[in-house]
Amino acid sequence: MNVLIVHAHPEPQSFCTSMMQRMRNRFESQGHVVSVSDLYAKQFNPVASAADFSQRNNPDYLVYALEQRHAQKTGSLPTDIAEELALLEQCDLLILNFPLYWFSLPAILKGWIDRVFLSGVVYGGRNFYDRGLMKGKRALLAFTLGGREHMFGKNAIHGELESMLRPVLRGSLGYAGFDVLKPFAAYHVPYIAHEERVAMLEQLDAAVDTLATRPLIEYPSLDDFDPQMNPLK
Repeated sequence: MNVLIVHAHPEPQSFCTSMMQRMRNRFESQGHVVSVSDLYAKQFNPVASAADFSQRNNPDYLVYALEQRHAQKTGSLPTDIAEELALLEQCDLLILNFPLYWFSLPAILKGWIDRVFLSGVVYGGRNFYDRGLMKGKRALLAFTLGGREHMFGKNAIHGELESMLRPVLRGSLGYAGFDVLKPFAAYHVPYIAHEERVAMLEQLDAAVDTLATRPLIEYPSLDDFDPQMNPLK
């Protein structure tokens, strides 16, 4: 299996970085091929803009998704996008590894999705959800956060993590056709003792070892909708 870990933490000594290294080592010990895209180390540019396109299809008005398609067709994608897209296309499992910022992704990781999830390659037209162009691949979020576990859930103060992360779980990964695995969350990380951190890394090992049976988040099937996307039932 080819695994791509997209890592988005600015501190190389962080627990989040330890999670990335732990997953990489665990997968490699099992014979898998692992690529790590460390966005801060690469100084990845997260800003989607007209500067991404050296050969514009329409120089007068920017429609980013259409220019993505044109750049892919003409072989004029920027090197940084082309390199990340190649890693994405060859992976069987995509892991986004990050610290939770304001109930969401760090900007650098959101920008990676904006620029690398290419129209016509990752999704496009009616190719979304169970017909998304990433169909057959799996995706997992692995992240750290400051809150305690009991603060997240149906009746908890912050609500459910899966609802909080809906824009990436459903709006990006699910939409693109990935089989989206239940996220792995490392709670209260800045405030816990060393022994608790060790235990969390062991839990992460167990998550890696049991990916085949890890629950999936369910998303719609286009078979249940008409051509105008009205529900059939």
